[in-house]
Amino acid sequence: METGFPERCLPRFSLLDKTQILKLHESALRILEEVGVRVLDSEGMTLLLDNGAKMIGKETLSLPAHMVGESIGSAPKNLVIYNRNKSPVMELGGRRIHFGTGTDLPKTIDLETRIIRDTREADITTAAVISDALPHIDFIGSYGLPRDVAPGLHYIRCFHLETLHTKKPVFFTAESTKDLEVIYEMAGTIAGGKDLLSRYPFLIHYSEPVSPLTHSGEAVKKLLFCAKNRIPVTYTPALLAGSSGPVTLAGAVAVAVAEALSGLTLHQLAGKGAPIISGIAATIMDMKRGTVSYTAPEFRLTHSACAELFHHYGLPVWGTAGCSDAQFPDLQAGAEYAFTLFNAALDGANLIHDCGYMGQGFIGSPEMIVFADEMIGFVKRYMEGFCIDRAHLALDVVRNVGPGGHFLGEKHTLDHFQHEQWQPNFFNRQNLANWMEQGEKRIEAHLIEKAKHLREHHLPEPVAQDVREELDRIWKNAQER
Repeated sequence: METGFPERCLPRFSLLDKTQILKLHESALRILEEVGVRVLDSEGMTLLLDNGAKMIGKETLSLPAHMVGESIGSAPKNLVIYNRNKSPVMELGGRRIHFGTGTDLPKTIDLETRIIRDTREADITTAAVISDALPHIDFIGSYGLPRDVAPGLHYIRCFHLETLHTKKPVFFTAESTKDLEVIYEMAGTIAGGKDLLSRYPFLIHYSEPVSPLTHSGEAVKKLLFCAKNRIPVTYTPALLAGSSGPVTLAGAVAVAVAEALSGLTLHQLAGKGAPIISGIAATIMDMKRGTVSYTAPEFRLTHSACAELFHHYGLPVWGTAGCSDAQFPDLQAGAEYAFTLFNAALDGANLIHDCGYMGQGFIGSPEMIVFADEMIGFVKRYMEGFCIDRAHLALDVVRNVGPGGHFLGEKHTLDHFQHEQWQPNFFNRQNLANWMEQGEKRIEAHLIEKAKHLREHHLPEPVAQDVREELDRIWKNAQER
């Protein structure tokens, strides 16, 4: 018997060493104390001042390191997220990875015409139904901003439609506390009461500060609302290196971490122990084109640094992957999806969103949600590594087969091949003759065909009729108001 022998080989990746992590952390704390943050909400400002912050300028507060440290300490280290049926489906913390779609896309690539057009209400349902059917999409983002829904009602309608068409957790946005309150009412209806919703949360709100170092009034109000009502929230900066943050990556990370930690502090002061998923997005503004890049190598470096910092804090960490700067599904999109998904998995980010994103976060693609699911399966198999115990080393089988034999008829092969080998649904492994005989169909055609099939034939588990009627009533009341 071998003792102390690691029986599973697992992929590991580390960008920063302990000294570098501490240096970035200390830089963020110095920014909060010496430069401060703007808080454009009176309740949030009072909350910070009453707990040790100091006013150092108009609407600008200095946050002492001990206040930030206490908030890091009070935030939950592990969050369990449930589905609509109160079954635990995501455990956020450690290096456990979960993937889902994104939010707020104004444009969509039409599955029939292949034209990039305005996102519609029907696209929200399509994305939810497709995502509900796919095995590796763990949660559903609110996908788009439907142009055929009145302004001010976008987010409510998205949440309404998604909860009707999936039982998976819903990752949602809100414009203000007004629509957040309506969404909270809907979620409470589905859960069977707000106490049960707090106990079995199936929704996660997404909000963010304004870089550099500013917490807008609405962002603070939503953050405090989530803390007081125990709604899981992701509050992450979206900094652009060279524009809303320093062009150097170390400086961009330090500023973004300061923003994230100050948001975390506000949140924990409003509700000690309330559920929050933190982290940063610090990508670049392309200085040549004046555009934002979702997939620049610099973004992936700051993503890795973010993950390591928040793993160091012991906090659940947000991430982004399964997206592309390309305007249409093509070779660029495939490469960027693959690399970002692989990178986020190696980082050990817990809540990884944006699968299905195209065009720098402006365009949604239903078939690319299907592609992301395929790629996530690939990545998850890689992250499983492989066993090197006695059964898997297979020395007895090798002795039995001997030189010149084959393993096709061995019971060991039958017992192990299904787990050892990942099987693709869409990536081609046919030889040339078989591929040609079956119509020379490329992966793009398979993905579109699958997306259409799921849209037309997948039947998500319905909500109870009385719950549906109450959700419809809340939606109609919101329209009237």
